[in-house]
Amino acid sequence: MGDRPERVRENLDRVKRFLGAEKLLFMDQCHGDGIVVFRARMDGALGPPPPRADALITDVPGAALLVKQADCQAVILYDPEKRVAANVHCGWRGNVCNVLGRVVERMVREFGCRAERLRAAIGPSLGPCCGEFRDYGKLFPSAFLRYRVDDCRFDLWSVSCSQLMEAGLEPSHMEVACICTRCRTDFFFSYRAEGRTGRFGTVVMLNSG
Repeated sequence: MGDRPERVRENLDRVKRFLGAEKLLFMDQCHGDGIVVFRARMDGALGPPPPRADALITDVPGAALLVKQADCQAVILYDPEKRVAANVHCGWRGNVCNVLGRVVERMVREFGCRAERLRAAIGPSLGPCCGEFRDYGKLFPSAFLRYRVDDCRFDLWSVSCSQLMEAGLEPSHMEVACICTRCRTDFFFSYRAEGRTGRFGTVVMLNSG
C-alpha cells in the first residue's frame, strides 16, 4: 500500500510481459461475491476504473487474470475440457458469503462447465496456525465452528475446500499450497504480520494451445 503509481504500472507490465499476455485483467477487490466474466467480444481491458469484484472468469486465451493478496486466498479454478479459468479473491468474508460456490455456479451456468471436472488450487494465504478471530461468534456462521482448531483460530483452507466440494468439486481435484503468509513474510506480504504492507499477485492465463 502507498506504492508510487508508476512503479505499480511497471510491475504489472512485467507480469504481462513475462506471461506473454495480451491483456492483464484485475479488479478493485472488495471482499464480497461480485463476479466479472470476460469474453472475447469484450475488447480491451476492464476499466478504467477496474470493476469492484472479487472473481474473474474467462475462456479467452491470452487474457491473464490477476488477484492481489496479503493473507487472503487466491483460488484458481480450471475446466480442462471447456478451457475456462477463474481466479478468485477469497478472504474470510469471501468464505462467509461463499464466493467460491458462486463462482463454480457461474462457470456451470455460463460456460457449460461440470463442477466435478473442475480443478482448484488454493495459494499461499493465512493458515490455521495464524487464522485468529477473537470475535468469531459475530463474524462466522455457526457451521464454521467445525473448522476451529483452538479457542479462536480457524482453518480457512479447510473452509474453502469444503465449500468447493459442496459446489461439486472432487477432493482429488483440489490442491492447497499449505503455506501461511503470516509465517512466511520472507516471501509474501502479510497484513496480519505487517499491517500497512504491499500485495503479491496470483495470475492464471489460458494459453492458445
